[in-house]
Amino acid sequence: MSEKENKRNKTPNKKPFNFFWIYGLLGLLVVSMFVYDSADTSEKIDEAVFFDPMLKNGDVENIEVVNKEFVEVYLTEEALSKPEYEKLKNPKLNFSAKGPHYKFYIGDQADFIAKLNEAQADVAPKDRIAWKPDTRTGISGWIWLLFPLLLIGFWIYMFRRMGSGGVGGGSQIFNIGKSKARLFDENDQVNITFKDVAGLDEAKEEVMEIVDFLKHPDKYKSLGGKIPKGALLIGPPGTGKTLMAKAMAGEAKVPFFSISGSDFVEMFVGVGASRVRDLFKQAREKAPCIIFIDEIDAIGRARGTSRNLGGNDERENTLNQLLVEMDGFDGDKGVIILAATNRPEILDKALLRPGRFDRQIGIDRPDLKGRKMIFGVHTKSIKIGSDVDVEKLAAQTPGFVGADIANICNEAALLAARKGKSEINMKDFQDAIDRSIGGLEKKNKLISPDEKRIVAYHEAGHAICGWFLEHAHPLVKVTIVPRGVAALGYAQYLPKDQYLYSTEQFMDEMCMTLGGRAAEEIVFGSITTGAQNDLEKVTKLAYGMTAIYGMNPKVGNVSFNDSQGEYNFQKPYSEETAQLIDEEVRQLIDRAYNRTKELLHEHRDNLEKVALALLDKEVLFKDDMEDMIGKRPVDLKKEAAEHAARNGQLGATEDLLEEATEAEPKED
Repeated sequence: MSEKENKRNKTPNKKPFNFFWIYGLLGLLVVSMFVYDSADTSEKIDEAVFFDPMLKNGDVENIEVVNKEFVEVYLTEEALSKPEYEKLKNPKLNFSAKGPHYKFYIGDQADFIAKLNEAQADVAPKDRIAWKPDTRTGISGWIWLLFPLLLIGFWIYMFRRMGSGGVGGGSQIFNIGKSKARLFDENDQVNITFKDVAGLDEAKEEVMEIVDFLKHPDKYKSLGGKIPKGALLIGPPGTGKTLMAKAMAGEAKVPFFSISGSDFVEMFVGVGASRVRDLFKQAREKAPCIIFIDEIDAIGRARGTSRNLGGNDERENTLNQLLVEMDGFDGDKGVIILAATNRPEILDKALLRPGRFDRQIGIDRPDLKGRKMIFGVHTKSIKIGSDVDVEKLAAQTPGFVGADIANICNEAALLAARKGKSEINMKDFQDAIDRSIGGLEKKNKLISPDEKRIVAYHEAGHAICGWFLEHAHPLVKVTIVPRGVAALGYAQYLPKDQYLYSTEQFMDEMCMTLGGRAAEEIVFGSITTGAQNDLEKVTKLAYGMTAIYGMNPKVGNVSFNDSQGEYNFQKPYSEETAQLIDEEVRQLIDRAYNRTKELLHEHRDNLEKVALALLDKEVLFKDDMEDMIGKRPVDLKKEAAEHAARNGQLGATEDLLEEATEAEPKED
């Protein structure tokens, strides 16, 4: 950038003359004229006219002597209809039937009262007009000036507000059509870089290429390459989409406009489209630059999907303007659009096509390696002890996203500080994970011995089913310590990082989930409400197997999952099919429940051991389970297979498994 341009950029922008000042002064003048005309509604007359003909003809209702200086005259209703008082009805005089209608000044109050009594000497006392003195101050005049003063104060306040806005001044009433985007440039740099983004290596490579293009455009243009017009970050909440955009702003070293999709939406017609135009106008002036629109689904929803609103819907007008600005007749030069959403299925197809968003970058939940890297980033800023194993923490948090891991690290630090520790130990991280999964521990929650016994057998049922089912997730711990709002206990498992599930895996998961309800029925002969959450999970899983994943032979290989929102809240199948789905789901759950009860009947002795141990210790870990009932059969099978593979005995797996089983400790 040249020295002349730098000087021009550093020169403060002068505020242009605002014509609203002229409008305000004109409005104030009109109001002042109205106040002046309506301040005094009475007509001035001489004292002699009052006595003759008004008083003489009986036209006066009553009078008021104000401040001993002047008299206000109120006429009767009959007098107001006389022709001589017709001029009182002139609109300029702001005629009022209540009065006062006339007024005149007097020299001395006593002299005037004497004249009034003399003029009414021949009138009966009951027919004489009433008069009363009145004392007034100058407050009434100030009341008339109060409204214009308030109006002036309002205008001054509004103009100061208009002048105090940031980039675009979008929050001001007269700049409502201006963009609300926040600009990050050399005066307001972002300190986050790609080093602060962990576990998203593939996504970083895609974004870093765009940043490299902005830094070294000639390297790509020499081969005929063109800069990508846009990139869409897609992923579940908390996976780091906004963090990736911040890192891109910190690395690119170019002007960066950040705005939310909801900032375009207003109740006024045309405001959203106007803000889009203003945003791209500012971006072209700052090119090359980046525009980041967070939660773009607020304005990018597919058009024509709303039943109540037509084509003139304000949101659709905003989307149309965005489509034109991104890839209209006049192409943008050096303006890259970066957007983020966790609902790509509802976005308009015209928005997703190449030329607008050339790249769709998926930011998924991190795997084991990614979670380990994320823990490494967040533990740098806190004091951790030597016993903290980041790899073990990553293994205990499958399915957790970056926001969850950041919260766990912060909770661990808070727990350690609450206990007065100088560093954070592994126990603090374990407690933080438990709090994240099950909620806050309810130490003061009183549970009766009978309820505690039911909870112990319920959780023991989950643990036993998960222990002996081949495809169930490995058990980490089981506890009957109350947590959260309604959780009286829970079992924590360690699921694998996998993306494909078989029918056998789903069936084992259903059986494991129904283990608590089945244990209650077997031991106590009755069931409780403690399995509500379990039943919700099983029902959702059964309907998924039947109506989404095509795992039911009667329903067939069909999927009724409306991921694109094309069905408009209508069922894409007949009532007969709906009845068939309901029947198959119910039968599927019944088969899983009966299988669960058979498994628990087979291992009833182990169920009793685990339940009694829970009543004694309240918390059992995997090692405790192995000491009581031996290792999991699936683990023994894996160990036997590994042992056979190491010794080259590929066909001796079953024999080794039998030997390992016989070596397990037997009951007395």
